[in-house]
Amino acid sequence: MKRNKRKISLVLGSGGARGYAHIGVIEELLRQGYDIVSISGASMGALIGGLYACGSLEAYKRWVLGLDAFDVATLLDISFARGGIIEGEKVFDKLSEMIGERKIEELPIKFTAVATDILRKKEVWFQQGDLLEAVRASIAIPSVFTPVHREGMVLVDGGALNPLPVAPTQSDMTDMTVAVNLYGEGPKPEVEVEEKEAKRKKSIESMVRGLFEERKENTKFTMFDVLDKTFDTMQDALTRYRIGGYPPDLMIDISMHVCSTFDFHKAAEVIKAGRRAAREALNRNKERA
Repeated sequence: MKRNKRKISLVLGSGGARGYAHIGVIEELLRQGYDIVSISGASMGALIGGLYACGSLEAYKRWVLGLDAFDVATLLDISFARGGIIEGEKVFDKLSEMIGERKIEELPIKFTAVATDILRKKEVWFQQGDLLEAVRASIAIPSVFTPVHREGMVLVDGGALNPLPVAPTQSDMTDMTVAVNLYGEGPKPEVEVEEKEAKRKKSIESMVRGLFEERKENTKFTMFDVLDKTFDTMQDALTRYRIGGYPPDLMIDISMHVCSTFDFHKAAEVIKAGRRAAREALNRNKERA
């Protein structure tokens, strides 16, 4: 008799461009025969989880693998007028093509996108309604992407309060809860990349840094560096606090050094790092069982 697949709840954490690792994790889980029946995500975790839940993850992967630093820069529609440096309209026009008009409650997989209402200082769980709007609210990094205004709320990145939202999966009738933490310890993983990935003409980090750099002062850290490191510090501390109250059955740690928050041109290597981290964590879990 063929054994049934193990049903899992998958929790995908926030972490900017490190969230590409979630793609590799999902691919490895499927390769090893796990059945993902529930997803909870914050920020990039909500984006990747939502794309998988609606069947568009492969299209998204093909798109980001084709982006170089210049492509990413052209997607940044700069605006200082609405509470964020980047409007995000170009990116969401592309995502809208992939996702379409989808309702969360109609997805084949239970899905929760976590955002933060900065007026009421609380988490907001999107478990019904428009999928694209929920994702947009969840990934609105404070001061970087413009917030979403909805029903009297001002919504920003879910990672502002809960970078690894295990709680929405607590009532799931699944065999195991697997969480992917994008702020793991350890050195940057060594992964092979194609030659075209290794020979970038420009770095998106240097392009964006030009928006923030204080040219009159010869400081070690620019404003961009400080913003990046501040996000890292806050989200790492919040993640540790949150999983203390809601520990998953299995944690897959992605090294926080795999890339920086805004390295959205490094999809290939980060996806590979996620796949490898998942494989190693799953193999260790099998050995303990």
